[in-house]
Amino acid sequence: QVQVVESGGGLVQPGGSLRLSCAASGFIFSAYVIRWYRQAPGKQRENVAVITIDGSTGYADGVKGRFTISRDNAKNTVYLQMNSLKPEDTAVYYCNAYDSRRIHDYWGQGTQVTVSS
Repeated sequence: QVQVVESGGGLVQPGGSLRLSCAASGFIFSAYVIRWYRQAPGKQRENVAVITIDGSTGYADGVKGRFTISRDNAKNTVYLQMNSLKPEDTAVYYCNAYDSRRIHDYWGQGTQVTVSS
């Protein structure tokens, strides 16, 4: 069975840090591109970060310099290290895995991140 499971969310004060994890199983993880998306209440889903099969990374303008995406193919896990968090980072964060030809596309259920005093 295919599973994509996010974890690591929670409540953090502005300026704090969290590390999200995306654990995958049931497919060849190393052959998939991984994206983190987020969606705040009443807002559209937005891209946060991406990591390609070869390890190249990309970030949305609003998180550059604060967030870092990485992958550990041996553990079938992708991480999103979030530093200097702001209230506007509050959202449900989703992990999306897809192969290079976009034949397969898997989503997790999301993990809540709340940045508040």
